[in-house]
Amino acid sequence: MNIVVCIKQVPDTKGGVVFNPDGTLNRAAMLAIMNPDDKAGLEAALRIKDETGAKVTVLTMGLPKAEEVLREAMAMGADEGILVTDRVLGGADTWATSTTIAGALRNLDYDLIITGRQAIDGDTAQVGPQIAEHLGIATISYAQNIKVEGDSVVVERQFDDRYHVLKAKMPCLITALSDLNEPRYMTPGGIFDALDKEITVWGRADLKDIDDSNLGLNGSPTKIARASDKVRKSDGELKSDLGADEAVSYIMDKLVATQII
Repeated sequence: MNIVVCIKQVPDTKGGVVFNPDGTLNRAAMLAIMNPDDKAGLEAALRIKDETGAKVTVLTMGLPKAEEVLREAMAMGADEGILVTDRVLGGADTWATSTTIAGALRNLDYDLIITGRQAIDGDTAQVGPQIAEHLGIATISYAQNIKVEGDSVVVERQFDDRYHVLKAKMPCLITALSDLNEPRYMTPGGIFDALDKEITVWGRADLKDIDDSNLGLNGSPTKIARASDKVRKSDGELKSDLGADEAVSYIMDKLVATQII
């Protein structure tokens, strides 16, 4: 069984956010971590590997420094790492990113593809399902539990205050929630092994069945009008002189005035 986990190196927002003049993130200037949802997806793949002996390949698209998260993933137990990097891929939105990753995945044999639900630098939750559409395979999103049964997967899909149980025949794609599991730590032996392993690097020439018009910033239909760091909230209002009934009336009036209700 072959599992491919798509992971992303994202800015560590605790260290601050830096923007380029065109509004895109200056990823080279920021501290970076593995996206939390992706790490949960990786852990799910590694648990399947522990149970079935599956091969786990991690794939990321990004700057050359994104090799760091591939080595982290291999130190956790992944077998191989693939970095997709090329100047023409820079500035991609979700459409261009999913197109690129799908073009890379067409080079691989896979039974199961696992991605995170969404990345903390974009919060769109679009790339995983878009990859599945490009590849023409089924997708199950918002996974909170994954089991392999023969040539199928059974997934608990989070839905409001309950969950759906869905079964899909492989190959298929699953998007994982960060609370799917508790990811394991890298081991000292795993770190040394990961440092010795060779990372496969692919560029534009290695992507299959895609057109240049769908790549990078020029191939991105989403355009950034304005970008900023975290928006500061006001201090709010303190009303300590109201009784219970008056407080309820005051809050209800505010909710109506702001069209929340």
